[in-house]
Amino acid sequence: MKKILILPIIILLTSCYNQERNCTDFKTGKFEFVQEINGKQKKSVFERTEDLQIETFNGKTDTASVRWTNDCEFVLQKLHPKTMQEKKAIAMKILTTNEKGYTFEYAFVGEAKKQRGSVTKID
Repeated sequence: MKKILILPIIILLTSCYNQERNCTDFKTGKFEFVQEINGKQKKSVFERTEDLQIETFNGKTDTASVRWTNDCEFVLQKLHPKTMQEKKAIAMKILTTNEKGYTFEYAFVGEAKKQRGSVTKID
């Protein structure tokens, strides 16, 4: 009997939790992404318009097209790839947002292995 009463309470509590996702606030602007590579913090700065993203990482600037599939998901495709790896499109999905930035997951289109990161809006 106790198990029957606990289940509705758990369902009620989990259904009330709704993460904030104001994705349209982050479609355009200037952003910063910090990640750890080989034990060192590396910073990338990028500016996104409705259809382009210009990113600077380690002193190199690269441009990608942006194609929004819905308010919280888009696909990046480098405009001038130099390798086969760079030719692959990247699917991005905004998972949560807050007033400063968003958390996202990404993977090469067609691949199951996804990674996560957080971005801060700086302008």
